[in-house]
This record gives sequence, C-alpha cells and structure tokens, in this order.
Amino acid sequence: MAKKTTTLGAVSDINVTPMVDVMLVLLIIFMVITPMLQKGVSVDMAKVQNPRPMADADKEDAVELAITRDGKIYLGNDKINLDQITPTVKDRIANKLDKTVYVKSDAQAKYGDVCAVIDNVRAAGVDALGLITEKLEHRPPGAAAAAP
Repeated sequence: MAKKTTTLGAVSDINVTPMVDVMLVLLIIFMVITPMLQKGVSVDMAKVQNPRPMADADKEDAVELAITRDGKIYLGNDKINLDQITPTVKDRIANKLDKTVYVKSDAQAKYGDVCAVIDNVRAAGVDALGLITEKLEHRPPGAAAAAP
C-alpha cells in the first residue's frame, strides 16, 4: 500500500497580527513617554528679533524658572512661592560650576512679577541670568497681511 502524502503549498497571506501587536505597544509607549519629554512649564514666551542662543538652558541640570501669565512661578515642573525662590535657587546652584539661572516668562505676565523673580534670583547670589525668549518671525516686505 502506498502512502498518500499531501504537500501544503506556501501560504501567500501575510500574518499581520504580530505587527499590529508591536505597533500598539509602541503607540502606548510613545503616549506615556511624550508628556515626560517636556522640560518645565509651557508659557507663551516673548518674541524678540535678535535672541542670543542659550544651548545650556536645555541641559538636564539647568535651573529654570517659569512665570505664567497669571503670576504663578515654577521651578522646573514644581510650583514655588516667591519667598522660596532665593533659598531654593541657592541650594540648586551651590555645587554647580555653571551658576546660570534661566527665566522664561509668559509674554502677558506682569512686569512686576518678572522683576520680583529676578530680584529673588539675584539675592541667591546668581550673577549670570538668562532670559529665554523666542525668535520673532520676519515677513518679507512685500508680504503684508491682507486686511479683512
């Protein structure tokens, strides 16, 4: 008696289930990680024509204060009171070689709030203070905005 053998041909369909599983896991990872990538508090910074590049402001250990338009002050991601700025900044820069403190303020923040923060930073013994701004986008002279 002869054995009957059946041969299965090559399967031409692609099994996409493992690929979908991997993509969903990657999507979840990116959704969790993306909010953690933002450093500090987001503010609508003042726009200037000739900003000075401050690459050191993006370093992980940079001391950065943010002032929101409603007068709240943040050191990194942590809310801080005005009277806590001097001792906290003094502690943060005590063992650092670069004693620069960076201040970013909302364009609509009160001038007095910004001055008060800068005064408290100076009281902590900081000589180098960086004001973080955004570059003003220039329009070509002939490309004036159309009136409504």
